[in-house]
Amino acid sequence: MTEKILFNVVQVLVVMLVSPLVKGVLNRLKEAVQSKRGPSIFQPYRDIWKLFHKDEVISDSATWIFRLAPYVVFITPVFVALLIPVLTGYPLFFAFMGDMLGGGFILALGGFFATLAAVDAANPYGAMGASRTRMVGFLAEPVFMIVFFTVSFVAGSTIPYIVHKHWVNPPDNFFEPSHVLLMLAFLMLIIAETGRLPVDNPSGHFELAMIDESKGLEYSGRGAALMKWGGSMKFLVLVCIYLNVVVTPWGLAQGESLGELLLAIPLVFLKVFVFVVVLVVIESSLAKLRLFRITEFLGGAFITSVAAMITRLLEG
Repeated sequence: MTEKILFNVVQVLVVMLVSPLVKGVLNRLKEAVQSKRGPSIFQPYRDIWKLFHKDEVISDSATWIFRLAPYVVFITPVFVALLIPVLTGYPLFFAFMGDMLGGGFILALGGFFATLAAVDAANPYGAMGASRTRMVGFLAEPVFMIVFFTVSFVAGSTIPYIVHKHWVNPPDNFFEPSHVLLMLAFLMLIIAETGRLPVDNPSGHFELAMIDESKGLEYSGRGAALMKWGGSMKFLVLVCIYLNVVVTPWGLAQGESLGELLLAIPLVFLKVFVFVVVLVVIESSLAKLRLFRITEFLGGAFITSVAAMITRLLEG
């Protein structure tokens, strides 16, 4: 039991320490595709370090919600990292404390507090972005639930490690129509939930067009650092769920030794890098949708997830 607790701690540390690097690689690749030099892949670490050493300025109209939100945004991905297979293919100490739906609700809690904080600061742009964020969330949450219901039909459970075991032999299940549709719907969901193109442009700083970025406009110093770090961890956690649970278990440690666990770190990072390359291709091929077109994108994700569930029922 002590060993599994230690491995859980290692998983959390990997998510915390590697997530800014994943964001840096993603930003650098996007700039390279656009024939720009771009920042260093380690720039997110420098930004977080710099913000932690700056003074924090808080609006006079801000309440305790504004002060608490960065900590909630930061801690929620850490909780989810305890529940999902980040490095190991076998369940760890907290594996059965919550399922995929529960993990989705925990991540949604961070987004909810960030939205409240954006309104709490009395910045009109924050409230505008918060309302848009809730619109996207309102459309994305049904997709979350249908995807997880489909997963429960496929694997007989929504516990990430049990679902992971179902895909241990990918050639047997990978090209089933329900699985392909499920992967597509989940990918569209990740794009929407993490504010990527075509739903939102994370590199855009025009206030009237912001959605996800507007929630952190009023933060500075430590609060801004926690918001950025928490956003990076949320992205990596969603990618780990997608890759390690839904797509393929390749690269995860199957033995209960520290050596295999440490070997899994570069292997999983390699898998995440491949996903980042695919995401860069998608983002570089699409322009940001107009606001009223986002409903069509998420409507398509919802229809795809429902089709996956119906196909699975017919297959059964």
